[in-house]
Amino acid sequence: MQQSPEALNLEQALRVLRRRLPLIGLCVVVVAGAAFAVSKHQPKRYTATASLSFSSNPLSQQIVGLQSSGGSLLQQQASNVELVRVGGETAASTAALLGDRLTAERVAESVSVSGQGESSVVSVSATAASPSLAAAIANTYAQQFVKNQQSANHAYFTSALALVEKQLAAMPRAQRLGADGLVLEQRGQTLRLLGGLNYGNAQVAGEAVPPGAPSSPKTSRNTVLGLFLGLLIGLALAFVLERVDRRIKSPEDLEATHGLPMLGIVPESAALARRRGKRAGASLPPAEAEAFNLIRAHLRFFNVDGDLHTLLVASAAQGDGKTTVAVHLAEAAACMGARVLLAEVDLRQPTLAQQLGINAGPGLTDVLVGSVNAQDAVQSFDPRAHNGTVVRALDVLVAGVTLPPNPAALIDSQRMRSVIEWAGSAYDLVVIDTPPLTAVSDAFPLLNSVDGVIIVGWVGRSRRDAAERLHRILASSRARLLGVVANGAKSGSPSVYSTRPPAPEVSSNGASSAAPREPSIRA
Repeated sequence: MQQSPEALNLEQALRVLRRRLPLIGLCVVVVAGAAFAVSKHQPKRYTATASLSFSSNPLSQQIVGLQSSGGSLLQQQASNVELVRVGGETAASTAALLGDRLTAERVAESVSVSGQGESSVVSVSATAASPSLAAAIANTYAQQFVKNQQSANHAYFTSALALVEKQLAAMPRAQRLGADGLVLEQRGQTLRLLGGLNYGNAQVAGEAVPPGAPSSPKTSRNTVLGLFLGLLIGLALAFVLERVDRRIKSPEDLEATHGLPMLGIVPESAALARRRGKRAGASLPPAEAEAFNLIRAHLRFFNVDGDLHTLLVASAAQGDGKTTVAVHLAEAAACMGARVLLAEVDLRQPTLAQQLGINAGPGLTDVLVGSVNAQDAVQSFDPRAHNGTVVRALDVLVAGVTLPPNPAALIDSQRMRSVIEWAGSAYDLVVIDTPPLTAVSDAFPLLNSVDGVIIVGWVGRSRRDAAERLHRILASSRARLLGVVANGAKSGSPSVYSTRPPAPEVSSNGASSAAPREPSIRA
């Protein structure tokens, strides 16, 4: 059952996160550590807060009718917060009283004013390098604001009283003793009273106290923010690097790219490298030999009806280890007693004869041009079991000595199809090694002429774009795709024993297939 695209995307994202976990962790540690170190080295700042309460005195309403333009009693028309904030004289008088090399500009920068909800209370906060200085600035600023308000009101009342006295002096005696004069006399008495009381509609509601802890820097908060920022940076870097680095990083990547089951994982091995280096004949170590035995065993699940005789081994690009997998898979089947033919169909850059240490000809090219029969071109090679004893010879059909100028035409010929039919009937298993399918199109005609195709990719070397291109080619060919083999896996990759065999196919009569049979891939 195929997974939905959403499930595949989530799976791929989780694989990216697991693969890039050290990078993400490093970003988290570095950014959080930097935030902690910077916060620790920043100078500490302390904030103290005093409060002012504004009131609307009924006496002020009695003198609104005075013929005077503006004044401090009309301050309710503006915001109390703005009134306290724009106190240039307040900042100057505060600096003058406190000294300590304070200036009006420094006081204004250190003081912030804010309202407390919808109440008439205004907060005056001061920030300084010491708790006592912060409290002193906040308290002095609030007190100076109240005094300045009182001074402004006193000046207003004095000016208003002078105006009233001037109006009374200008009245005739009879009018002064009348109702109009009596009203002015009452206003004058009120103004004299207010002027003597140092009246103001603002007062200090709460004094600032020296704070016990600094208001900045907030080391804990900055460190937590650094953790989140480092996590975001790490995640971004992980996906950016994944986008830039198009290599297939893990066997799961290869499996997900092709949408096929994993047939086996071949570990990175010095023994395999030596054999690729044209030193054939030595037995493989148990771990490497078991990897190919498991691939052969998994292929048996596709052969429960006995129809898997010809197997094509493909790869996206040169150097994916396709030939190595083909050789050792054929050897593993031969060591179990099966009649196996290993055929090299790479007519451009053949390497099989050199790797196995056998003759370079006659080969497939000679068969296709009709100069020799297929049986006469086959050579025998003795693969060795784990204990070094020969079980059954492996038959090999190499490409040939003379490379043709038209390899694609030779492979896409009736004679080539006849060779495959003969090999499929004469052997239990035919393993066909092909050129890279995304590099040349020589082997395309074989995709529908064989019983199954397996795809080889090199973990950490194969490019995802090449694998995706190969996947599209194979999907459009309608070839019978069996699975993928991950080559060159690091020691941290899942063990070959962890690969799950594919589900058995359903036979042509609709019944589920029975258990796989030994000893050969062919029934």
